[in-house]
Amino acid sequence: MGLGDGGAHVGAICDSACTTHTITHWTRDRTRGPKMALPWIIKRLTREPAMTIGLNDRGVIAPGYKADLNIIDYDRLRLKPLEVVYDLPAGGRRLIQRSDGYVATIVSGVPVYREGTATGALPGRLVRGAQPDAA
Repeated sequence: MGLGDGGAHVGAICDSACTTHTITHWTRDRTRGPKMALPWIIKRLTREPAMTIGLNDRGVIAPGYKADLNIIDYDRLRLKPLEVVYDLPAGGRRLIQRSDGYVATIVSGVPVYREGTATGALPGRLVRGAQPDAA
């Protein structure tokens, strides 16, 4: 359910908003048809994609699993308008879409963003291949 093209088309497409749109539209803001349960959506954005690509140590909040989390203020969660920025090498253009409502992003137990502002911490690492189940 999460969408991304790895940045290959950042001058024409902004996939970064897909996850926030999925959460807000399908669980909270939809006005026609039934809404989906928030836990159902979260599982499909976290655990299921992790399992699909062999990252078996992710997508679950439990001892032994990788501590990557987004702390969300669900009531404040919203997308801002698209912006064009020229911050790529040689002044290259890309589209960005910021959001409100993400209180913190935590990677390996370390906060890397607070209220949309980077903390400067970079605890992540390159992952190659499947990861063993934490259990």
